[in-house]
Amino acid sequence: MSAVDREKGSYDEKASLEQTEQGGNGVEVTEAPLPATSWAGTAEEKRLVRKLDMRIMPLTCILYLFAYLDRTNLGNARLQGLPQDTLGGDSTGVLFDWVNSAFFFSYILCQVPASVTSKLFPPRIWLGCAAVGWGLASTLMSTGFNFPGMIVARVFLGIFEAGFGPGIPLYLSFWYTKHEMGTRMAYWFGFAAVAGAFGGLIAFGVQHAQTAISNWRLLFIIEGIPTVLLGFITMWLLPNRPEETSFLNEDERRIQLERRSRGLKADVGRVVNKKHIYAAFMDWRIYLAGVIYFGANCALASISAFLPTIIKTFGVTNARAQLLTVPPYAVSAVVLTLTAYVSDRLQSRGIPMSCAACVGGIGYLLLLTVPDDNHVRYFAVFCITSGTYTVIGVTIAWTAHNLGSETKKATGIPMYMAIGQCGSVLGSHIYPSVEGPRYIKGFAVSCALEFVAAICGIVLTISYRLENRRRNKKYGVPDPDAAVDTTELADKAPMFRYVL
Repeated sequence: MSAVDREKGSYDEKASLEQTEQGGNGVEVTEAPLPATSWAGTAEEKRLVRKLDMRIMPLTCILYLFAYLDRTNLGNARLQGLPQDTLGGDSTGVLFDWVNSAFFFSYILCQVPASVTSKLFPPRIWLGCAAVGWGLASTLMSTGFNFPGMIVARVFLGIFEAGFGPGIPLYLSFWYTKHEMGTRMAYWFGFAAVAGAFGGLIAFGVQHAQTAISNWRLLFIIEGIPTVLLGFITMWLLPNRPEETSFLNEDERRIQLERRSRGLKADVGRVVNKKHIYAAFMDWRIYLAGVIYFGANCALASISAFLPTIIKTFGVTNARAQLLTVPPYAVSAVVLTLTAYVSDRLQSRGIPMSCAACVGGIGYLLLLTVPDDNHVRYFAVFCITSGTYTVIGVTIAWTAHNLGSETKKATGIPMYMAIGQCGSVLGSHIYPSVEGPRYIKGFAVSCALEFVAAICGIVLTISYRLENRRRNKKYGVPDPDAAVDTTELADKAPMFRYVL
């Protein structure tokens, strides 16, 4: 008997039997049992969480770093001659806007089918192949010589990233409890901000390179090829589902299966529950989360693609504008992580998210109302990046738990993300060059949508609070660590409680 078994006692004989379940796709899947013993707060659980953090978080975070570099490096390439080389100069900025937004069209259309389909494949293979695909698409952007060629490359970038973006929150929910997800999602999404800072440094270095090819082409090559290599590393190192992976020994597997069942027992394994797909499409809260995501992504897409251009209006050189993008992104990563940590401890996400949206909105107000003081305008950029990144990071963690089952998560997460990415399309078209340097329309629209996101966050919080109170009154207050069976009703199960 192992040391863990001696300390905690053996498992219930009946619970240790594996159950075979018929998947919705006609493939038989084996579901590992739920252990009878709770490991909450034990030294063994803490060791397991550290082991998970050491293997899962670095891989997923670095993947997102390169995903975000590859989708946002257009903003840097714009200052390195891309419009002059491939878009005929593009004096109005309209062609650049379409190249930027082409990514989001394919990303939006492919998110829901890609996320649901991902449940039928080993995560390391699915996510690794997605990384190889978007890495190739990004690298091949360096070969674009005209507008159609750039559009095709961006479309394929969106297709492959659609298999990754919504898949990571679902994947992390296999491994982390609701008390851990907020901070881990902040680490993961915080690397989008790190990518902004890192991308600025890379662009600054490339700006001074003397090579036989254009600087912007070199930028795409430098940021695309490592993604392909990282995809193959992911296929090798990323753990599969807890019940399948050889990454865990048997004692660790038992603890992880208990952790996964803590708070809910839902559809697990390579199975799709069609009723939960329908339930996701009928859930008004997912659409309201989509409105929040829409507002934040409009601001995010615009700031990602146009921040170097906005800073250029401060009267600095192209190279210095690239460098000045670094501090706002670095600060936003810190703010996001701290906010997510506090929201994890308090198990309150709606209010912190709404406060962050207000900070972003104030940043845009400053850009609108203080056109001549560059110090204030640069401070406003810090407010925008910190507020916007925090809104998105906290919203992802908030929604992941509140959907109740794997299939509903696999449907609902890409649903609200797809709605939100429509905001990215809008954000790509509200900063035409002819409206610089004030960009009044772009700043005003982004400002309004930040405050709309804040209001929607408060409405969702009140809705969840009232529903939890109604269920407590009708069914009683549940044990927070008890396994709630959400197999049939997902988050509508009587004993399920929402995170506020």
